[in-house]
This record gives sequence, C-alpha cells and structure tokens, in this order.
Amino acid sequence: MSSRMMTLVAFLQAQNCSNLPGSWRHPATTLDFLTPEYYQRIARVLEEGKIQMAFFDDRLALPDRYTNDHGAAIDAGVRAVKLDPCTVLMAMGMVTSKLGLGSTYSTTYYEPYHVARVFATMDLMLKGRVAWNIVTSLNSGEALNFGADEHLEHDARYDRADEFMDVVMGHWNTWDDNALILDKENNRFADASKVHRLDHKGQFFNSRGPFSVPRSPQGHPVLIQAGQSGRGQAFAAKWAELVFVIHHNLEAGKAHYKAFKAAVAAEGRDPDTVKVAPACYVCVAETEAAAQEKKAIIEATAKPIDALVLISEVTNYDFSKKPYDEPFSDEELAELSWHGFRDRVVRHSGKKNPSVRDFVEVSGRGTVAEHHMFVGTPKQVADEMEEWFTAPACDGFVLAATHMPGAYEDVVRLLVPELQRRGLFHRDYEGGTLRETLGLSIPRAADWHAKRGR
Repeated sequence: MSSRMMTLVAFLQAQNCSNLPGSWRHPATTLDFLTPEYYQRIARVLEEGKIQMAFFDDRLALPDRYTNDHGAAIDAGVRAVKLDPCTVLMAMGMVTSKLGLGSTYSTTYYEPYHVARVFATMDLMLKGRVAWNIVTSLNSGEALNFGADEHLEHDARYDRADEFMDVVMGHWNTWDDNALILDKENNRFADASKVHRLDHKGQFFNSRGPFSVPRSPQGHPVLIQAGQSGRGQAFAAKWAELVFVIHHNLEAGKAHYKAFKAAVAAEGRDPDTVKVAPACYVCVAETEAAAQEKKAIIEATAKPIDALVLISEVTNYDFSKKPYDEPFSDEELAELSWHGFRDRVVRHSGKKNPSVRDFVEVSGRGTVAEHHMFVGTPKQVADEMEEWFTAPACDGFVLAATHMPGAYEDVVRLLVPELQRRGLFHRDYEGGTLRETLGLSIPRAADWHAKRGR
C-alpha cells in the first residue's frame, strides 16, 4: 500500500453548465441549476465518495468578447449564467459535514478586506472546510462591469495580486489563535494584546484593520491557484497550497511537475505541502464498449460556436475578426490576455504564429479535448490515473464534469472503489477540516508574525 494518497477535486461552475459548455445539452443533465437542490445533489454525491474538495471556477462577466456581443453565448447557453459561487458554496455546505468547498474570487476587481472577511466567515460557518481559488480575472467584459475602461495588463494583474495576498493574509492573521477568552464572569471577551492592526500601506492598497473575524478551526482557508504563465506559476509557487493545472499528456505533466516543485522549494516552501492537480474528464463504465458509447454521447453535445465564444473570452480578443486560417501576427498575439493559454497553443501547434483554427483545434476549448480524458472500465481508468500519479506527474486530479450530476455519480460508484482497493485513495476523511483532509498543517498566526518580525 502506498502511503501517498491521491487528491480528488471536483471542478464546478455556478452556472447552467459545467466548464464543458455542451454539458447542459447532455440528455442526462438535470436543468434545475437555479435551485439549491441542484448543487446540494452534487455535494451529497461527492461526500459519499469521500472526494476531498469541490471548487467553483468563476468569471465576472458573460462571455461576450466574440463579436463584442453576448448574443451567441446566450442563444447557445455557452456559460450564459453566472451565479455568485460563494452563496452557492454555502448551500452545499449546509448539507455536508466533511466535503471541502472552494470558491473563486478575483484579486483584480475586489478589495482585500472584503475577500478576507467573506472567506473567513464562510470558513467559520463551515467549521474549517473552505478554500479560496485566487484569480486575476481575464477580460475587458469584467472590467466594464466594475466601472473600469479596460482590463489590467497581465503582469500588472499579478503585481496587484501579490500585494492583495499580503493584505488578505495579514488580516487573516490579525487574531492570534488564543485571542478569545469568553469569560462572562470577569467581563473578558478577548485579549486585546492578541488582536493586531495591519496598517498596510502599499502601491495598490491601504488597509488599516484590525480584522473583524477571529480564526477558524483550520487557521485560515486553503489557497488554490491556477497560474499557467511564467508569472502565474511564480505567483502559485509563492502562495498556493493546491495548484490546478492543464497537462495535455503524461510527459508534459512530468516535466511541469518537476519544474513547479523546484519553484516552490526556491520560495523556501516545502514542495510536499503544495499539491499539483491537472484537470481531466473521466468517462467510466462497466465495460469498455459502454464507456466508448458514453464518450460519443458526450462529444455530440459540443457545438462549433462553443470554442469561438470561450477562446474569445479567455484571450480578451474577438476571434470573429480573424479569417479562420490566417496566422496571428506577433503584435496580435501580444494582445491576448491569458498568456498561459496562448503559450500552450503555440507550443503544441509547433507554430510561432498559430491561426484561429490552431487555437480551436489545439486548445480543444469548449470540448472534452481541452483536458485529458480517462476513458474505460474502472480498472482501465485507474491504471492510467495511477501511472500519472506514480510517475509522478501530479498529486491528484481536478475532475471536470461532462454532465451533471451523472459524471460524479459514475466516479463515486465505479472509480473510487477501485482506487481505494489499490490503496491510492483514502477510505474516509482524515479530520474535520479541509487542511486535515488534504494532509496540510494548520497555520498559526504567531508563525506569520514571527516571519515578518512583528
């Protein structure tokens, strides 16, 4: 039996579909996505399967960069609904007791104090089961919704994000772990000497404090990040505790895993405390033939418009402006917002100046080809996942759903027992908090202050 256990994370969206836009068209997908029951149904399935965490991706705008209009996305249901994920997360948390729950919030369009308070409060209400997926946002649609004329340049977003993290972490460490006294008889609520003001003054933010939320059972929320560009990976190496990545194949995964763990060590952190989990689809069935039939149904849900709408969204560039087979110029490529996505297409196409067709076909955006897909019987899928895990190319997987809630029901019913039988996946949650579930230590406020000489 291996002592190293696989981390499995469900990849959710508070919208009409999963990250696969065609998932809402799948004949087995339920369409009550505007109700708490939809998300609670998924949460119960995941907790039954001992999945360590579910987290929500998010955008702060509809995907309306293609033709500079929202019509195509609305008509085809291409991620056309965007609920606030934190509110949905709480609905899921009320019907579970062990499942970790993460939500995306942007460092570009929110204020640090607000984010710190929202997540610290959720972490208390869910007894230490919350994670924050840190993003810098992607496009000008989001900027326009928040009163800005244009989206911040790529590296400037990460500069802001680094300072944002300093402020959030500073607030989360305002209250020492033993600050609360709660002595009614002697009128001692808390020890004021153990509650600190932040007094942050920086390039992007000023934030005084002290913070208004004491610490949770896990210290503070777990930090998730998905940086893929050079600057994004540096940010993830500095801050993240779970890193969500995209690997097209095993060899690419092994190379990235080794390089990223080295980057974490270079930041003075223990690489074993940062988990790397590539996104994947799982199409598992009792027989290989049944799995292939399921895959064909899933693939048939994709429409050509899905890719163009979503690529325009993530690159902040209107792909309707370019002829399908005309290469992008160097200048046009420089305009694309998500550098990690752009660089991946350049690398895997083998072309310095890819075309719209290359972006669509190489990225697989809007289809199951975007992420690696494990297809087959429980044994076949577990064999391949075990190969990735032991290579090592990852510490676990982020499970994207092809239809809801059926994709997760299949994983829990068929795949999880096979992984458990092999000693690769835990048989029960290790503790009450998400940090215990993930095998992470609980941080102490005193250690934070000691590092900063306070």
